[in-house]
Amino acid sequence: MKKFLFASLLFVSFATKAQDVKKEDIKKEVVRLMDSINAVNKEKQAEKDKLVTIEKADKEKVDKEAWYSKISIRGYVQVRYNGLFSTNDKVACEQCDRSWGTTSTTPDAKSNNGFFIRRARIIFSGQVLPNVYFYIQPDFASSPSSGVNHFAQLRDAYVDVSFDKKKEYRVRIGQSKVPFGFENMQSSQNRLTLDRHDAMNSAVANERDLGVFFYWAPAEIRERFAMLIKDGYKGSGDYGVFAFGAYNGQTANKTEGNRNLHVVSRITYPFVIGNQIIEPGIQAYTGKWAFSNELSTGVTTPNKQNTLDQRVGATFVLYPKPFGIQTEYNFGKGPRYDKLTNTVQATDLQGGYVTLNYKYDVNLAKHHFVYPFAKFQYYDGGKKHEKDARSYIVRDYELGIEWQPFKAFELTAEWVIADRTFEDSALKNNRQIGNLLRLQAQFNF
Repeated sequence: MKKFLFASLLFVSFATKAQDVKKEDIKKEVVRLMDSINAVNKEKQAEKDKLVTIEKADKEKVDKEAWYSKISIRGYVQVRYNGLFSTNDKVACEQCDRSWGTTSTTPDAKSNNGFFIRRARIIFSGQVLPNVYFYIQPDFASSPSSGVNHFAQLRDAYVDVSFDKKKEYRVRIGQSKVPFGFENMQSSQNRLTLDRHDAMNSAVANERDLGVFFYWAPAEIRERFAMLIKDGYKGSGDYGVFAFGAYNGQTANKTEGNRNLHVVSRITYPFVIGNQIIEPGIQAYTGKWAFSNELSTGVTTPNKQNTLDQRVGATFVLYPKPFGIQTEYNFGKGPRYDKLTNTVQATDLQGGYVTLNYKYDVNLAKHHFVYPFAKFQYYDGGKKHEKDARSYIVRDYELGIEWQPFKAFELTAEWVIADRTFEDSALKNNRQIGNLLRLQAQFNF
């Protein structure tokens, strides 16, 4: 009996141990199976992650190559008020601002100066192909006639085609700024003074025309041109170290009036001297001006369709680091009204300006600048794009300050001391002297 009980216990013990071993095996098998399942799941997840990464990369590639990723949109709006402390409402500048003064021949005429949108521009641009860049800029604040404002008009529409990887050599085709004069090419978004000077701006109304221009500049200098704008030094933009081109000569948005194209050339270079940057330049153009409806009845010109129009100008800029100087002068021949003979002749012209300015970085904050400035301008010549090639003698002083608390907003106040003689067939012996305060708020986006 004892032997049986011992054998039974021994059997039970072995059975229990066998059962425990079996359980351990089952547990190990379960763990192994779970590890296999997890490994399979990890492989599947890795495959899914890989597919997601590939799809994301493909999408980014598509987005990068898509048209909407190559086009940038920016712009600015300028709102002005010219109605403060005016001592003579007949002091006017037609090319500058139609809300400033009046050219009415009525003896007691007054200017109803009010708030005025000078510019409202949206710029579309982009490097659509490695060697093709486009730029389109309409203005929604154009004033085609007195009292009628806010019409859309094309300012720029051109394509740059470059011939090398660095884009140092390029041809600009379309309507764009004519490379004549630093201040002419300087964007109104960057310029300190509210308006360009009469002497060189009278060469190309609205600074633009339809033509073809070749530009060359080393890549390093193109970067310097960009820096002079980006860092608030009031640069003119990238119009090459050397420029040469041909254009219609009738100014922007006007049909060519004859078969004589204007030809222009310009050379400039921004030198770094110690901590300063200076940029001297020289430019010239020649062509024949064609009158269409710019002459009043009874006013004649010997060469209505081919009046000589040519100029040479020089530029010197010391960028404000922190003190700056900007000056230009030009001379040549162009259409001008003669009140003694009631005719328009190609006569001598000359004039220029000098602007002193200072760049103050407020607390060294980025894009928080204050720019005090002073400007004197002089011009003795005609303005071919105004009625009867209106004759001018201009001596203006401007004292002002621009405050830029942040990149998106600028406020400018400018005190003008003007002495302007402008004469045409309706305005004889018309010398106007006066002062006024001009204000401008600019919004950049």
